[in-house]
Amino acid sequence: MTDLITTDLVRLGADWGADKQDVIRALAAVVEDAGRASDKDQLITDAFARESTSATGLPGGIAIPHCRTTGVETPTLAFARLDPPVDFGAKDGPADLAFLIAAPAGGDADHLTILTKLARALVKPAFTDALRTAETPQDVVDLIAHELGEPAPSTSKPAPSGAPSGAATPAGEVTSTPQAAPAAAPAATSGGKPSLVAVTACPTGIAHTYMAAEALEAAAERAGVQLEVETQGSAGSTPLAPGTIAAAGAVIFAVDVGVRDRSRFAGKPMVSSGVKRPIDDADAMIAEALKYAADPAGSPKVEGDASGGAGAGAGGGAAEESWGGRIRRVLMTGVSYMIPFVAAGGLLIALGFLFGGYEIVTDGQSIAVDNTFFNLPDVDALGLDHALGGSAFFAYIGALLFTLGAAAFGFLVPALAGYIAYAIADRPGIAPGFVMGAIAGAINSGFLGGIVGGALAGTVALWITRWKVPTWMRGLMPVLVIPLLATLISGFIMVVVLGKPLAGLMTALADGLNSLQGGSAIILGIILGLMMAFDMGGPLNKTAYAFATAGLGAAATATDAPELKVMAAVMLSGMVPPLALALATVVRPGLFTVPERENGKAAWAMGASFITEGAIPFAAADPLRVIPSIMAGSAVTGALSMGLDVGLRAPHGGVFVLFAVDNKLGFLIALVAGTLVAAALVIVLKSMGRTSNDVATV
Repeated sequence: MTDLITTDLVRLGADWGADKQDVIRALAAVVEDAGRASDKDQLITDAFARESTSATGLPGGIAIPHCRTTGVETPTLAFARLDPPVDFGAKDGPADLAFLIAAPAGGDADHLTILTKLARALVKPAFTDALRTAETPQDVVDLIAHELGEPAPSTSKPAPSGAPSGAATPAGEVTSTPQAAPAAAPAATSGGKPSLVAVTACPTGIAHTYMAAEALEAAAERAGVQLEVETQGSAGSTPLAPGTIAAAGAVIFAVDVGVRDRSRFAGKPMVSSGVKRPIDDADAMIAEALKYAADPAGSPKVEGDASGGAGAGAGGGAAEESWGGRIRRVLMTGVSYMIPFVAAGGLLIALGFLFGGYEIVTDGQSIAVDNTFFNLPDVDALGLDHALGGSAFFAYIGALLFTLGAAAFGFLVPALAGYIAYAIADRPGIAPGFVMGAIAGAINSGFLGGIVGGALAGTVALWITRWKVPTWMRGLMPVLVIPLLATLISGFIMVVVLGKPLAGLMTALADGLNSLQGGSAIILGIILGLMMAFDMGGPLNKTAYAFATAGLGAAATATDAPELKVMAAVMLSGMVPPLALALATVVRPGLFTVPERENGKAAWAMGASFITEGAIPFAAADPLRVIPSIMAGSAVTGALSMGLDVGLRAPHGGVFVLFAVDNKLGFLIALVAGTLVAAALVIVLKSMGRTSNDVATV
């Protein structure tokens, strides 16, 4: 990263207006003037696109707009000290220090390395204070080059006063050297103080992950405490050594996402918070961790025990996770592991119908088992004359595919229950969870029984892992005692107590779906359409999809069932958002930026394949216009799909599983109508709200 920043890329006292887009444009112009931009407009476009996904303002008056772009050929950093400051979305106010980081397209390693090093530097008051008092561009270059571990590209002179070089800061603090790896093993702590470990992680894994780590390390150094941090970020993660974890008196989780392999820390006293807290209050977190380490009995702990008998759940959410968030995480874990069984099984069954006809339902398994390619079935005797071309060969292929698909679908509820239990109790919950899923099938409670049984098995397994047992017995707990007792207790409750009520609920749900006619079916289609479009792959979208696929599991082998209509409405509604936005970029390209028009090209394929997430870039850039429009279009499609009695046996695939659709004309009518409605609304709303800044060539 030689010559990452030069004096030509620095501006002091820049007055570029009060809008962050103006600042980004001006910084891009600085890059161009320095001869570092091969395409300034592309650089601006890509920086705007990144800014639209989430604000790049950070606490302490700092902004780091950044992007990967074809507009530069070498990694480049431009800096401006803004006067007046400009709002970049930080909660504590506008930024007076702005960095534009431009990495070449495809240069992921450079991009992330720059970001992580810079993020770590930005939590050091000495560094930011020195930037604010730097008198010349060369002073800024020397400061930044020093922090990034680079030689100064211009005049070789000592770093200005205030640069973090191991000297005491104005507050008398000693900063760490920038070359020190965060996980390097320091010398043993004097005075008998315990060592600590920490994990930091944010959703994007870039800025806050490393700023939190740097802040905790600095606070630990001030407290004279040995601390090692595992940064679970986009630049990769080096796991803490097992010995380091074992020797630590407490663990700090500063995370906004689940901790990978959280069970490694089982039994450790724990301080838990979001990733932003240590940036503002690292000293208090270190003090709290030391307090817990000194009094383990009275401290909150990571669930489980050090023997690895259990973790705190596969997701590893923070201890302060809300009940709503925990329930959602548990259910989504079960659904995510269930979907591959649904997808494989559903597509195989649909292909079986394609080759063998719907009559294959009756004797499909026996035909597949009792015949071979050299002993084909008698299509006339078995009533399989509706096989493709009336061929015995295709009848056998259809029977084979149908049998494989039905077998895959047989795991749907056990997988749902097993991985719900896993999300609660980690590995000890899997076996009892799968058994409860099988029991749910035996007592005819369907996917409702799977959800309840999985939650019950996971809860019982987690309860057993907290038992205090002799040391000699710990090795038996996860492989024998927990699965045995959790299965026994959960199974007794499921069969004796909950069996009939759950079966009754499932029967009532099936009767309710069967009774849907006319207006009530259309209302259900509207609701499902709204859910599929609202968050485009988020919780509501996944809830609607899980409802449809769970019902499909019970009805995919039927020739006519209301669950097939629900599946069709859900998939069609999920296809509308990306297709509508792709169409809108073609009809009125001037309403969209260059990146949006490029995204529109990909959205055609994503929408046709039922990948609703293809609409996310558009919604992130302009949610108030885009989201209501696509919700309206998907609601129209859902209503038409239900009203036209469209059925679908495949849980995924979009237009590529048209062979699995009942009423193909209705399928196409519903899809086209919703797409046109959503595209028209997007165009109208964007046209009404267009300003002089909404120019596609920026």
